[in-house]
Amino acid sequence: MKRFSMGLPRLYIRFYVALLFILALFAIATTQIWNRSGSPLERSNITLSKLVANMLAPPGAPPAAQQAALERMANGMNAHMTLYTRDWQPLAVVGEMIPARHWRKQGMTGPPPESFVRLPDGRKLLSSEPLGFTRPKAMLHNALMLVALGIGIAAFPLVRHLTKRLERLQQGVESLGDGKLTTRVPVEGKDEVARLAQSFNRAADQIEQLVGAHKTLLANASHELRTPLARIRLALELIPEGIDPKRRAGLEQDIAELNHLLDEILLASRLGAIQENTDTEELDLLALAAEECARYDDAVLDGESAVMNGDPRLLRRLLRNLLENAHRHGVPPASVQITRADGMAILRVWDKGPGVPEPEFERVFEPFFRRRGTLDNTGAGLGLALVRQIARRHGGEARCVLMRDGRSCFEVQLPLA
Repeated sequence: MKRFSMGLPRLYIRFYVALLFILALFAIATTQIWNRSGSPLERSNITLSKLVANMLAPPGAPPAAQQAALERMANGMNAHMTLYTRDWQPLAVVGEMIPARHWRKQGMTGPPPESFVRLPDGRKLLSSEPLGFTRPKAMLHNALMLVALGIGIAAFPLVRHLTKRLERLQQGVESLGDGKLTTRVPVEGKDEVARLAQSFNRAADQIEQLVGAHKTLLANASHELRTPLARIRLALELIPEGIDPKRRAGLEQDIAELNHLLDEILLASRLGAIQENTDTEELDLLALAAEECARYDDAVLDGESAVMNGDPRLLRRLLRNLLENAHRHGVPPASVQITRADGMAILRVWDKGPGVPEPEFERVFEPFFRRRGTLDNTGAGLGLALVRQIARRHGGEARCVLMRDGRSCFEVQLPLA
């Protein structure tokens, strides 16, 4: 089953980036509206600067008048104030002098300013007590940044929680597509994702029941067919010898093929119905291959010992099906090779024939598929399907691959012990 590409952004990243983008748009729009309409804070600062200018002496008044006006303004405020000219020359001081541009320099003495008021005539008033709002635009920008940062941090676990549930649902769908019919996903919450998980579980239940019923029907039908088949064989044996020998041989061959077909159908249904191996033991794949190759006069075995855990009956069937396929549809001799690599036993089987065309590498493993134009067209088309089923049951894989000379061979990989 196809998996999602790892190069694409994950769903939770896209959700989170979309949220951050919306927050950025909101902050930009708020700032633009603030700048165009003029904020109440900025307007209050302008009004404050006009009131302060009305309370102080005019810019051209003598220093004594400037000092007296500043003292009247600071009366009862317990604040340090310093009045500067347009070019930052001191005009009057109440309390300790607040150095010019104190917030821009290091190592300055005296109290730092809490308020900075720019008068309409260009003078500057620095005060140790707040008189208005310092830099309202900066306050707005900082507030928006803090709000966006807080929402972004708080939203990440919420978005991740939602998308984790979707990812678990995706994994369940992939697992069901891989053939694990017992797969179910947890139902969390009461929203649309939870209802989707419930729908998936109901569909998985129905699929498992349908597939189970189909496998049971197939197994029972195959088993029940054995009884009339045995009767036919018995009747054939009891027929007098006067019957045509050629016809008798044909009937016996038909019965043998039908019996072989039933064996393979029963094995396939059992492998599909039972998920775990029941008779696993430690065995040497090379020894099993030697025993199976001894059944054929035209089989050549080469390789090294490969010890693994498996069901010897099923692995014998795997080897026998591969050798039988080469015997029926290939050109002798059949070659069997066993090697080890990266913790896997690699079994290869090929013959002197051209092999399977590359476009049919996967189709030959489909049940009941028969290639046209082969030397022997007998068989039910289940042998290679059982080979792949047995290999996957042991945690391996079976496939058809190209060799260096351009011919094809069957390759089975099985995990070593």
